[in-house]
Amino acid sequence: MIWTDSLDIAIALDEKYPDFDPTFVNFVDLHKMVIELEDFADDADKSGEKILEAIQMNWLEEKQ
Repeated sequence: MIWTDSLDIAIALDEKYPDFDPTFVNFVDLHKMVIELEDFADDADKSGEKILEAIQMNWLEEKQ
């Protein structure tokens, strides 16, 4: 996965952290969680606020 795969990342995060509420995650912690995913294979420095926000929104939708 790469940063633009926000839905795939959100699904992977939901599977790895099933009891975590993404409503309250800050972008620093979210960034760390993403780059620690086993299937994540992109440059850690290529993310930005818009990308992290998209991941968080997709993750929230997965929770519902």
